[in-house]
Amino acid sequence: MIKLIVGLGNPGQEYDKTRHNVGFLFLDELIQNFAASWSVQSKFEGLIAEIALEGTKIILLKPTTYMNRSGQSVAKVARYYKFEPEEILVVHDELDFSAGVIKLKKGGGHAGHNGLRDIILQLNFNEFYRLRLGIGRPSRGNMVANFVLSAPSKVELVAITNAIETGVGYIPSMLCGDMAIVMNKINS
Repeated sequence: MIKLIVGLGNPGQEYDKTRHNVGFLFLDELIQNFAASWSVQSKFEGLIAEIALEGTKIILLKPTTYMNRSGQSVAKVARYYKFEPEEILVVHDELDFSAGVIKLKKGGGHAGHNGLRDIILQLNFNEFYRLRLGIGRPSRGNMVANFVLSAPSKVELVAITNAIETGVGYIPSMLCGDMAIVMNKINS
């Protein structure tokens, strides 16, 4: 059962609507559905919210460490609450999928994603769940950093927003422990 949902992104208004912040956008949509609110938790280097589903408390985390140091925040929360790897879901942008594609997986490497790289490094394990939201790839010759730190086109934004809404719709099933069922549905 998932007990910690982490959305990856960068703090600050200049990053709000960028492709790299789809993890934050996902949590913002989720928090609206559960009528929760964020609180600054400096000891965790992040924004924290709590939601409840059938009496189970779920922690939501937006690291405020910037993407490349996300693991510092995630590790502090995971250790404080004693979360096991399979109780953690990290929501992040995925260059390898077209805008709007959504996939769920457990474990694996970081595939060059610096936020995942730091989480794996800080936690010393990689067997957490990942909800990967496609943002597409930059055109040939364009820098990945510039691409992920820019806003998606209107068409891409619609696709990404639809994927976020789809993913949020699956959260109650994930929180109930039906990860294999959700994985089959999302990934098909």
